[in-house]
Amino acid sequence: MQISAYIRNSPGGHEVQLRTAGAIQRLAVSAKASGPGSAANGGELLMAALATCYCNDLYREAARLGIPISGCEVVASAQFNGVGLGAESVVYSARVDSSAPREQVDLLLVETDRRAEVHNTLRAGCAVQRVAWRGPRAEGIDASAIADAATRDGTNQPTDGPHASSVTRGATGEGPHA
Repeated sequence: MQISAYIRNSPGGHEVQLRTAGAIQRLAVSAKASGPGSAANGGELLMAALATCYCNDLYREAARLGIPISGCEVVASAQFNGVGLGAESVVYSARVDSSAPREQVDLLLVETDRRAEVHNTLRAGCAVQRVAWRGPRAEGIDASAIADAATRDGTNQPTDGPHASSVTRGATGEGPHA
């Protein structure tokens, strides 16, 4: 299953589209109140990904194991000690609302931990590689709505196509941010 995210940031705007197996949805993430970028930082979104993965997987595994649950809470946190340094001490905890015996809930927590894909990706130390900009269409993302919004807010910057390199110069391997 292919999963991707597309972000377009411009003065006063921040748009996020997510895609999983062809299904596209928007995620509400505000622009920074002052300065460029997102109001949420990557570490916060990484912890949100861990918590969301575990939450969703709790329901999946509960159905597989036949354990009734009516709700859950998940907290994920990590320590980041400086610019450019990876996270240390990534931890999470969860609480499940269930009428099942405590032993079954404990089994559910263990099984979900064992099968949670985002957790296992971090545990495996997956390689991350920067590649040349191909644009959102190459990833199956519909950037037309984002481009329309950019036109309405006056930025009118291309998100794909022949002029994209002037906007994304640092991401192509050229220029000072390569």
